[in-house]
Amino acid sequence: MNSSGTNAASQSPANTNSPAPRVGWTRWVVCGFLFAATALNYVDRQTISFLKPVLSKQYGWDQQDYANIVMFFMIAYAIGYVGFGRLIDRIGAKLGYSIAVVIWTIAHLSCAMMGSLTGFKIGQAALGLGQGGNFPAALKAVAEWFPQRERALANGIFNAGTNIGAILTPLIVPFVMLRYGWQAAFVATGSLSVVWLILWTLFYGRPRESKKVSAAELAYIESDQAPPVKRVPWLKLIFVKETWAFAVGKFLTDPVWWFYLFWLPTFFVETYHLKVEVIAAPIIVIYIISDVGSIIGGWISSAMIARGASVNLARKLTMLLCACCVLPVAFATNFVHDLWATTVIIGIAAAAHQAFSANLYTVPSDTFPQAAVGSVSGIGGTAGAIGGIIMALGVGKALQDLHTYTPIFIVAGSIYFVAVLLIHWLSPGLSQTKAL
Repeated sequence: MNSSGTNAASQSPANTNSPAPRVGWTRWVVCGFLFAATALNYVDRQTISFLKPVLSKQYGWDQQDYANIVMFFMIAYAIGYVGFGRLIDRIGAKLGYSIAVVIWTIAHLSCAMMGSLTGFKIGQAALGLGQGGNFPAALKAVAEWFPQRERALANGIFNAGTNIGAILTPLIVPFVMLRYGWQAAFVATGSLSVVWLILWTLFYGRPRESKKVSAAELAYIESDQAPPVKRVPWLKLIFVKETWAFAVGKFLTDPVWWFYLFWLPTFFVETYHLKVEVIAAPIIVIYIISDVGSIIGGWISSAMIARGASVNLARKLTMLLCACCVLPVAFATNFVHDLWATTVIIGIAAAAHQAFSANLYTVPSDTFPQAAVGSVSGIGGTAGAIGGIIMALGVGKALQDLHTYTPIFIVAGSIYFVAVLLIHWLSPGLSQTKAL
């Protein structure tokens, strides 16, 4: 890999190898809000996977019916991701995030009133449309509030919210469902986002507009930012290879996470004959392990940059290490038949995915000006969602016809090496694009 492809920002005098000065903590409060929103985002989207056994029994769904519900979510998510990416570049992270949360919360609550397969398809599609705004808004906020040297760590921390959401879901949903019914599970989980929205509206502003940020912290935040540029036309971004470095990475690796998110509960029920009320234990262990991976993955590349490595080398070497850690999951269902051994192997793979993602999420801000970060994130997220749609169809077909998870885990364990190679081919230096 080309370690000489250092960003202009990383060559600036402000980007020294010394630890970050203690200039303030407001940016980390912002990161906390992003973490919380991402956790709630995942609680809401994963609720249906834990209700699937009950809903399948009540409404007579087969594997393909559930795959179709997932596909409707993914199609709308793809549309929402690219649409919100562009919208957030226009109206900012605060309002854009607020609109996204309002849409997905209303959609999630509406699922409590659904009584048919078609109704759940519509409800999950609306949920996907709103949730498509989460990551473009969060990445935009990170680009606004963090210098380049801290972005991978900030991304890793807020992205760890996906794992906390995945941990909270099996704690909340089965408990509420068994006591009050599956409708109450949608209401209980959806109501939490309302509280977040109120606090976000009261707190968030851009660094220069915020009364909570000190002059020293503002100077630190802006220490290595590129000069502002005018809004970049969306169509122009399509023809920039750095856009596709991010999009290809998302297209290949996001489907693996979607598989974990939507099918792991069913995998454990079918493979180890666990009851719905006890599948929380392995799921929680997997996402606790992956939470650690998300933060460590962001920390590794940030620490490498702080010690003098180029952004290019730090990001890609970390992603290659993650690809190596994922590989054992390809053999999990063939040679391992112990519940907890399988749980640990999948947990390590999920952790490596999150560490990979923490670095992949920095690509838009590493290679584009702030004015284009939301749009590029939206394009990449849409590519990831399209990959997720293909994965949903493939998983449904494999389980319906082959009755095995083996080919799915083989793909999940090997695809990250392909992603690293293509990212490097499309952006050898991982530096600010000169095509704009």
